Amino acid sequence: MSGGDEVVAAPVGPPQPLDWKFSQVFGERTAGEEVQEVDIISAIEFDKTGDHLATGDRGGRVVLFERTDTKDPGLSRRDLERMDYPISRHPEFRYKTEFQSHEPEFDYLKSLEIEEKINKIRWCQTANGALFLLSTNDKTIKFWKVQEKKVKKISDMNLDPSKTVGNGCIASSSNSSCPKPCLANGGSSDRSCNYFGNDFSFPPGGLPSLRLPVVVTSQETSLVARCRRVYAHAHDYHINSISNNSDGETFISADDLRINLWNLEISNQSFNIVDVKPANMEDLTEVITSAEFHPTHCNMLAYSSSKGSIRLIDLRRSALCDSHSKLFEEPEAPGSRSFFTEIIASISDIKFAKDGRYILSRDYMTIKLWDINMDSGPFATFQVHEYLRPKLCDLYENDSIFDKFECCLSGDGLRVATGSYSNLFRVFGCAPGSTEATTLEASKNPIRRQVQTPSRPSRSLSSITRVVRRGAETPGVDANGNSLDFTTKLLHLAWHPAENSIACAAANSLYMYYA
Repeated sequence: MSGGDEVVAAPVGPPQPLDWKFSQVFGERTAGEEVQEVDIISAIEFDKTGDHLATGDRGGRVVLFERTDTKDPGLSRRDLERMDYPISRHPEFRYKTEFQSHEPEFDYLKSLEIEEKINKIRWCQTANGALFLLSTNDKTIKFWKVQEKKVKKISDMNLDPSKTVGNGCIASSSNSSCPKPCLANGGSSDRSCNYFGNDFSFPPGGLPSLRLPVVVTSQETSLVARCRRVYAHAHDYHINSISNNSDGETFISADDLRINLWNLEISNQSFNIVDVKPANMEDLTEVITSAEFHPTHCNMLAYSSSKGSIRLIDLRRSALCDSHSKLFEEPEAPGSRSFFTEIIASISDIKFAKDGRYILSRDYMTIKLWDINMDSGPFATFQVHEYLRPKLCDLYENDSIFDKFECCLSGDGLRVATGSYSNLFRVFGCAPGSTEATTLEASKNPIRRQVQTPSRPSRSLSSITRVVRRGAETPGVDANGNSLDFTTKLLHLAWHPAENSIACAAANSLYMYYA
């Protein structure tokens, strides 16, 4: 090689922390407004394209939103290619429709009330312009089809008198078997050829005065949600997860002790593939908390347990997957065991990364990223609210320690996010060398909580993130000295599959942010 021609590539460092901005809010509360229990959002899910967003609430309703900023701006493709600047857009959504998915029920055999609350929503493959999704409450899963249909209107109108004889006379047809002449009102002069019976009589003005309702299809369209199938009576315990298979034909549903495999087309039969129920319930030591299909391999799925472990199973090995292919758990540090150890180790949610290489899990104190090729321990651990550890006794007393927070990954796999108390949520960078750990609030001013301390005016964002990661905060306050409100908790959030956009639920309000 000739000297001077060699180009040395600059080392690629971790991506820069994202600058999050407020985008939209739906159902914003006014100051002092009381939130109705039925309006609190209990599930959020983007579809695979990111063009649709669904939320479910405790009142059993499913609300759909559609993206509006992807519409063609009116320029041709050539004009867009000639532009020397990128079109900077952030996802904008609008309300599309809503429908009542579940109603409250009562199980008379067990004397048990079944809430209408939506536990999970999962989008299915679209077909012929229609949207399909699964929604579930504690016991029943429903398969919904949402489609635009043209509105049909009924209009009353008179028949044209000039066409009465031609169209109203049955006998004038060449195919008629009765060649008798017809009168102007459509009747026959021959009593023997009476098509309507003796009890039928025409109005005084004859057929032209008879007003007939005519259905007219207008150009207006309305969205109609129709329940295609109901998958019921397959779970003795509360359903905590549903997950679509990549084959587009099957899905799983999981409760505390069993995981069932369903075919979308068959609602009266399911196959039990995982059963952890012991012969004697007194021997029960752990329950299933979440389950998810692998995004690309239709034969693989993972489920988590209340003991903090994740099991990867292969459906090709046996019909009943009592044995796992891989077990992921973090070894317990010696001398660290306490009364709360098992409670806070319970995994509340797991998610596969888009490529299926990593699994993200959320327990009460942390989120962990696992490499499915490395079962010795988590690939990375992020402290969500380590400053709560001294207050675990109080959190146990008010049942907050049993709150189930969800987690999500970005489409590129470089960041993870999860919720916390005081309507806060955290975004962590998981690329090698990244120190990104941003704390945001579900409000119109998401970064107002991140006020730098006057004693350290030169602290950079990376310094703030390290504090959040290491959990060196004062008990009862967040990373910036604000007191925590355990009654306002951000349990549900979702990351857009293709862009840096997050939708999160704070009580009955849906907040959206972009970076």
